[in-house]
Amino acid sequence: MALSCVFMISLTVALTWQNIQFSITLHTMGLAQALKRVYLSVEWLVQYKTGPNMPSFDVVSDFDSHEANNAVDQASREVGTRFDFKGTNSRFEIEEAIITMISQSDFQLKQMLDILRQKLSKRGINLACLEEQDVELNNNEARQKIILRRGIDADRARKLVKQIKIEKLKVQTAIQGDKLRVSGKKRDDLQKVIVMLKDFNVDLPLQYENFRD
Repeated sequence: MALSCVFMISLTVALTWQNIQFSITLHTMGLAQALKRVYLSVEWLVQYKTGPNMPSFDVVSDFDSHEANNAVDQASREVGTRFDFKGTNSRFEIEEAIITMISQSDFQLKQMLDILRQKLSKRGINLACLEEQDVELNNNEARQKIILRRGIDADRARKLVKQIKIEKLKVQTAIQGDKLRVSGKKRDDLQKVIVMLKDFNVDLPLQYENFRD
């Protein structure tokens, strides 16, 4: 309790002093330097509060955009050369993380989806990241969007945190945007978390990166 009070007083004094420094720096060095000075001071105080950095890693859900584009390009070429798609104007379009399949019928879209899945898998894209939208039928055209999911949404992140707590692993977790930061005193404890999460199904492919000692 006493340590927390000391920290809060230190933070208040530091921020008051930073307001003065910010005004001075803003006029003499510019906005970028002023903001940088404030950030570094607050960062130092946070480290003072939390102590030395512990080993950690990030749990993310991502895919290689370049490989996804290559897969779509290969799928398009295959559809363009197959006899059963001749004259249908069947094609794939990709914009950021959304793939759109266009053809003449629902049946042809299913065939295209099989081709797409094969090409994505060969390029190292985990198919669990795919989210299939409903087919849209309009006159003689059928469309379907396939979303390549990126990032861990808030609900799934909370499920991961809850599961880690259930397992009573000696680590700390923090949801940071669309990823989960896991830290602990021992690297072995972090490895246990990874092993556990690999067996825990959240209907989303997970990767583990940014290991820090």
